[in-house]
Amino acid sequence: QLQASGGGLVQPGGSLTLSCAASGFTLDYYSIGWFRQAPGKEREFVAHITSSGGTTRYADSVKGRFTMSRDKAKNTVYLQMNSLTPEDTAVYYCATYYAGSFYSARSFDYWGQGTQVTVSS
Repeated sequence: QLQASGGGLVQPGGSLTLSCAASGFTLDYYSIGWFRQAPGKEREFVAHITSSGGTTRYADSVKGRFTMSRDKAKNTVYLQMNSLTPEDTAVYYCATYYAGSFYSARSFDYWGQGTQVTVSS
């Protein structure tokens, strides 16, 4: 089971760290993606990290503000989000990569329940 957590309400300019924890299996062999979905919009790519943690990829909209990392000892992947804006408001999901483009939700086959991030003053 994958479980995303750490969402909440934050003011513009604030920070949050999301966690994606696995239970029942190890994340070691999986590259992981973060996606988000705002009301009325399609699910969009946010970030991706390889199984080794050596390579990360980011959507242009979050590059320089978000950082993805992983802790194999804790079987957890993180998304550090800084300088948040109202446009970052969405439900955030983590998922395991299967095949295809890293930027497409269709390439990810196992999804956790999302966590709501709301950026508002």
